[in-house]
Amino acid sequence: MGRCKHEAGGEMTESSGMFPMGTSTLDLNGVRVVSSLLDRGAQEALVAVLRGLLKVAPLHQPVMPNGKPMSVRMTAAGRFGWISDKGGYRYADRHPSGVAWPPIPAPVMELWRLLVPVARDPECCLINYYAPEARMGLHQDRDEADFTQPVLSISLGDDGLFRVGGPNRTDPTRSVWLKSGDVAVLEGAARLAFHGIDRIKPSTSTLLDRPGRINLTLRVVT
Repeated sequence: MGRCKHEAGGEMTESSGMFPMGTSTLDLNGVRVVSSLLDRGAQEALVAVLRGLLKVAPLHQPVMPNGKPMSVRMTAAGRFGWISDKGGYRYADRHPSGVAWPPIPAPVMELWRLLVPVARDPECCLINYYAPEARMGLHQDRDEADFTQPVLSISLGDDGLFRVGGPNRTDPTRSVWLKSGDVAVLEGAARLAFHGIDRIKPSTSTLLDRPGRINLTLRVVT
């Protein structure tokens, strides 16, 4: 795809690679944030695929072990889906309705193989829908068996304020607005970084048919 600009340590540098022109990479406490990786056409195509997927495995509102409902709605694709209820946090091989999770969409698999080519193929694509009032508190992704495998996150729709800390909850944090088409990779020392979405900025994107944000998170589970 020619040459592109990458951002590291606050400075823009030229490099050749497979990213579209205009893409930049930000190191956010060790988390690799690749901006504008998906252009508008790719975003629209992926949303169309997701609409079909949601007919098989609809969004549902999980509850935390304390019985309090989460503000996000979620579903999944792949061999496993991540679920939360009064029984705790865990992976399951079926949607709460009892149907098997649909396969991870091919365009999502292509992104994984592009950005983390030496990693094993993901077994879960968690799909979170954030309405304008939704948020996700600081947390670690640690329900997986192998922390050497990365976690990849794709943003679609309205901007979300992404906050990243370190391996301890009390570590200092940094934040960046994730925009539609951005991708974040948690890997290496940042694989267990605390992270979350503090808020959504409604109507910053026209991709979805209503205000809100979709986040796809790819994980190796076993």
